[in-house]
Amino acid sequence: MLSDGTERRKFLKLTGVGLTGSALGSSAVPSSISVVSEVSAGSGDVFDVRAFGAKGDGKTLDTPSIDKAIAAAAAAGGGTVRLSAGKYLSYSIHLRSNITMYLGPGAVLIAPESPTKGGAGYDPPEPNAWDKFQDFGHSHWHNSMIWGEEISNVSIVGPGLIWGKGLSRGSGDTALAAGIGNKSISLKNCRNVILRDLSILHGGHFAVLATGVDNLTIDNLMIDTNRDGIDIDCCRNARVSNCSVNSPWDDAICLKSSYGLGFARATQNVTITNCYVAGCYEEGTMLDGTYKRIAAAYQAPQNGRIKFGTESNGGFQNITVSNCVVEGCRGVALETVDGGLLEDVCISNLTMRYITDVPFFLRLGQRMRGPEGVPVGELRRVSISNVVVSNCASRQAAIMTGIPGHCLEDVKLSNIYVLHRGGGTRDDAAIQPPELESAYPEPSRFGTMPAHGFFIRHARGIDMHDIEIQYAKEDLRPAVLLDDVKDASFSRVRLSHASKVPIFALNNVEDFEIRDSRPVPDTRLDKVESKLL
Repeated sequence: MLSDGTERRKFLKLTGVGLTGSALGSSAVPSSISVVSEVSAGSGDVFDVRAFGAKGDGKTLDTPSIDKAIAAAAAAGGGTVRLSAGKYLSYSIHLRSNITMYLGPGAVLIAPESPTKGGAGYDPPEPNAWDKFQDFGHSHWHNSMIWGEEISNVSIVGPGLIWGKGLSRGSGDTALAAGIGNKSISLKNCRNVILRDLSILHGGHFAVLATGVDNLTIDNLMIDTNRDGIDIDCCRNARVSNCSVNSPWDDAICLKSSYGLGFARATQNVTITNCYVAGCYEEGTMLDGTYKRIAAAYQAPQNGRIKFGTESNGGFQNITVSNCVVEGCRGVALETVDGGLLEDVCISNLTMRYITDVPFFLRLGQRMRGPEGVPVGELRRVSISNVVVSNCASRQAAIMTGIPGHCLEDVKLSNIYVLHRGGGTRDDAAIQPPELESAYPEPSRFGTMPAHGFFIRHARGIDMHDIEIQYAKEDLRPAVLLDDVKDASFSRVRLSHASKVPIFALNNVEDFEIRDSRPVPDTRLDKVESKLL
């Protein structure tokens, strides 16, 4: 154990782990992160890639040797493919069944730049007849540094580092040319997969993309990247635990249910626990322990959040998120806008600091990016509890909204404390937010909200108790606004409010109840078109 911060910094310097922003742009290659573990997940013989010709010198392209070692292990019925200490340059590596790929202490697997003249580079993106329904990166898997398709019983483990130095981050629907890679680890239609103890730096569009993977374990990963961290798409029985992800330019841990497989498949039976997500640090500085905050002038969007969506054709079912720390990024987002069911979700025990937009965003919409004829989805049976939020942006409240004719249903919030910056005006309180029924579901698109705590619209079965909303600067908007809401119950809520400013604003509300929430008297309303409390 390192005794103090000074010794730790000395150790990092000696091992070459100092991954500052300037180092990322140089030719220096970082050594592995100093986490030590044993080769414990393999079975059968160990196949060292150096025995198959790999140099590990940071200059030689080692892809053929690594693939030969994997093929030999597969031919033997399974085994561990070992990368010992060294710097291995490699284009696309092809995983096979019954393989453990072990990156040992000091092993760095580096994605080279795509060749500009001659040379094949990374594998080309495979054809996909369904690529019009999701972004390019979600529609192809072969153009990756490490990929596997239709394989089982596969692990990538060890204390080594994957550095996606030459990977592209991509840009929405824009197709990348053959030879360009944009994912660090990509898996399609696999089962029984373990990713454990790795560190990933500069992972491209996705550090990890898993699509149609069943029985997936992702544990103790450290990801410091330039776009998405972990994306779990159309997967069943997945567990994400003990991971740290810094991803200022996109989402940290993101569940999807795209149409990339050619049919709608739910992401279900998922556990996300004991994780840290952030969007506020310069890339590489979480891994090297310096945690340098991104300068305000740098204009990083500071995404970094836990999110369900936007791709949501198959929906999300039976999911828990617990014991997570969220810092310097957007808040938790649950979105179903492409016809899928989002249901039976439990979120608990979160701490959230320096949130850049809204603490919670629950959105049922009808973007319907998929085959025609699919009905609007549903968002129902969601529980959020035991959450502390501090230093949250105040332009928008927590937003929970469906669309006309399609309500959120049975949403329960309890034991929640939110401290936001405040400063809303009376003009803000008069705003009528747009519906944006078919728009991309992002809170910022709704503009300033007319409430400073919760904006709830097109909802049924809202139960909120033991909620406290405080602001640092006086805010002249109501704390809670309900619009087209049925069956709403509030108890033991404490909501900051300025003098002569209502606490609740009710529009087209039925079956409303509030109790034990001073200074609002206990009130029961069967139906009201417009009322301030």
